[in-house]
Amino acid sequence: MIKVKPFDKLGGADHGWLKARHHFSFASYYDPENVSHGSLRVWNDDEIAPNTGFPPHPHANMEIITYVREGAITHQDSLGNQGRTEAGDVQVMSAGSGIRHAEYNLEPVKTKIFQIWIEPEKQGGQPTWGAKPFPKADRSGKFVTIASGFAADNDALPIRAEARVLATTLKKGESAEYTFNDNTRNGYLVPAAGAVEVNGVRVNTRDGAAISGETALKVTALEDSELVLVDAA
Repeated sequence: MIKVKPFDKLGGADHGWLKARHHFSFASYYDPENVSHGSLRVWNDDEIAPNTGFPPHPHANMEIITYVREGAITHQDSLGNQGRTEAGDVQVMSAGSGIRHAEYNLEPVKTKIFQIWIEPEKQGGQPTWGAKPFPKADRSGKFVTIASGFAADNDALPIRAEARVLATTLKKGESAEYTFNDNTRNGYLVPAAGAVEVNGVRVNTRDGAAISGETALKVTALEDSELVLVDAA
């Protein structure tokens, strides 16, 4: 089953410096029938104004993946980590037993990100942070795993969840396929740009597609597209 959540129907908030859309219940947006999709707890579509950002705040027991769509995000945390992640690249923070972090847009232009939270398999543990470039040319026409809790995905950023985050760019008419381990997995797909068909179901830019009971996906680009997929328990 594939259930499409149109972008204009998502919950959200406009804080001036931050325009946010929430694929699942988050902050002041609460829908008891839309709290999570398996272990995928949050998918926020954020637009951050220049020279603004999220000041230091705490997290614990969550895997937080940030996919930068445009601009760049600058990270600082209580472990002393600092880093700048540019468009197309990814950062991962395992909050573990607790961490404070800040995320700033220090660029002269708007930054756009997907922020994805996945519940970890176990509570606690030492918090960690990491970032890695994933050039769009390297994932053209195929899904590339960018974050994963599976040991075999050794080129991906590690997370502490039985989950995988993938990305691809497709030219109009191109297709990419993905196979789940079994039909109990929960998939969630969002085009950052373009429009696609997922097993024949149309998904437009920034729409969400909640996938359940499927063993395989065939994603065909209706126009040049960039998309992110989560495969979660």
